[in-house]
Order: sequence, then structure tokens, then C-alpha cells
Amino acid sequence: MRQVRSIWNGAISFGLVSIPIKLVNATESHSISFRQIHTEDGGRIRYRKVCELEDREVAQAEIGKAYEDADGTMIPITDEDLAQLPIPTAKTIEIVAFVPADRIDPLQMDAAYYLSASGVPAAKPYTLLREALKRSQKVAIAKYALRGRERLGMLRVVDDVIAMHGLLWPDEIRVPEGVAPDTNVTVRDKELDLADALMDTLGEVDLADLHDDYREAVEEMITAKASGEQPATSPSPAPGAKVLDLMAALEKSVREAKESRGEDPADKETAPKAQVSRISPRATPKQTPGKKSTSTATKKTTTTKKSQPPAPAKKSTRTTKKTTATKTTATAKKTPPKKATPRKRTA
Repeated sequence: MRQVRSIWNGAISFGLVSIPIKLVNATESHSISFRQIHTEDGGRIRYRKVCELEDREVAQAEIGKAYEDADGTMIPITDEDLAQLPIPTAKTIEIVAFVPADRIDPLQMDAAYYLSASGVPAAKPYTLLREALKRSQKVAIAKYALRGRERLGMLRVVDDVIAMHGLLWPDEIRVPEGVAPDTNVTVRDKELDLADALMDTLGEVDLADLHDDYREAVEEMITAKASGEQPATSPSPAPGAKVLDLMAALEKSVREAKESRGEDPADKETAPKAQVSRISPRATPKQTPGKKSTSTATKKTTTTKKSQPPAPAKKSTRTTKKTTATKTTATAKKTPPKKATPRKRTA
């Protein structure tokens, strides 16, 4: 791994243990930046820092910071003023508590940093804190000062490194008031079943397999224009018909998701129904009205059993041969005298 420049030097305060560390950015941006130009001649558009009183451009070394009061008065603030503030976190990451990781709201997550042990003496306490975090399966909540303000942080272990996530203060998280739909909407169980089927069809994904398609397309366009070629353009997709039925939209989404996964197109019509019946946890309560129908069915069967006498009448009316056969089978003892023809001759 290439050496990354530290952006802050200090120490971790872990009770009476002090761990010298260096703060290193854990993330980097791969977005493509553009320059502003004059569209007529392609000249660069630059921003110049000009003093309003002298009406001249000033160098970076001459620029400081100040706080603007309500009446417009500028109160100069120097780096020495900020460094002498009476706060313990000026050069220290002070751990204040250890909590389970699920106690942290993802909305509070901010920038991420790696904490690197500064020097050989820091290796032992650094490893101690790292292994303690591993064994406790907790994260450390800390306070630190960076770029002119005190911040909240969360320390956790990533591989063999202690990482720190900047956290927003709780009062910096807005209450989602007025964001949710204010209309009363009822979602049916069948719609939830199809939504579950769509979620199950899409499945999981390895985040390492995802990449920025937009950035790649921009890079290819820049390469083509630099070589004097015409950039490739993607055909505009055909406008699809608006689906007003939510159930139809869900079923279509499930079919398209299955087709994208390379499944048999012949099963695309029946796949959503099979998927719903397989994963839906709400199938059992739906069958409660079915029990009533089965009870009525049993009542009907009992009534049909009581009305069984007319059933053989239907069979007897089919053919005369069947009626004679039933009579002979019903009285087996009378069949031998019928076969004895000499009695009839004596008569």
C-alpha cells in the first residue's frame, strides 16, 4: 500500500493510556472534475482573490480568517487563537464510552479515517485497544477537534487497523417531519407478497462487484474527443407504457428480474405466482376462510350421502341390460331357479 500523507497528528486518550497516532484519509474520490472555460475561445476561467479595500489580488500567504459579526464587523481569528482554546480534544481523540455498533444511527455517519500508530512506542497500546475492541464487539465513541471545530467520532476495527468515522452531532440530524406521505394508503397482502418476491429475485450483491458506469462513460468520451473521434452514444430507450396497476407493475418487475438473471423465459409467466407462494409468510392466515368452505363442503357431502338412493336410479336408467344385471346380482339365490327351465316346462 502506498504511503498516504497524514492530515492530523495527535493521540488517542484511552483512560490513562495515551496512544500517539496519525490521522489518514480512509476514502478518496474518483469523480471526474471539469474546468470552467470561455466557450468562444476556450480560455480558462480563473477565480482571483482580490482585497476589496485595496482592489488588488493577494497571495495565499496574506489571507487569514475572521468572523463576521451581525453588524458586518470582521473579527480576525488566527490559528494560534484556535490552538490555545481550553478544550482537551485540541490534539487528542478522547474516548468517552464504548457502545454496541447498532446503537449508531447510519444518518450520523460522516467522513472516515484510518488511525496509524505513530512510532514504535505506540504499537503496544495501539494493539491493546484494537484487540479490546475486537473482543468486546463494541465501538468506541470519542470526541476530537479537526479543522476548527470539535467533532464526534466512532472508532472500530477494520482488518488490523483502527478506523474512525466522523459522526454528526445528534442535533445536526433533522427530524423527518412532513417527509412521509400524509395520505392514508392501504397496502394489500398480495402486493406485499409480490414485493417480497421481487426482493428475493434480485437477491444479494457483492459491493466489490459494483462500479461507476457514469465515470467510465465520461472517461471513454474524453478519450474519444482527445483523439478526434466521435464519442459513442447510447440509443435512447423506447418509452414504455405507463403501468397504472401496482400489481401489474410488480409482476412485470419480477419477470424482468428473473430474465436478467438468465432464467428460462418460458417460466416468466408463472414464475411470479410460484415465487409468491413460496416465500410469503402470510399464506397461513389467508387459508382461515378456506376452512369454512371445507366445512360447508363436508356438509354438502353428508347431504349427498343422505340422498344416495336416487344415484343408482340414474345408473339404472342408462340401459336395460344394467338393470337386469343389478337384479341378478342383488338376489344371487334366485338365479339358480331361473336357470332351471324344466320347471317352466312342467307348468
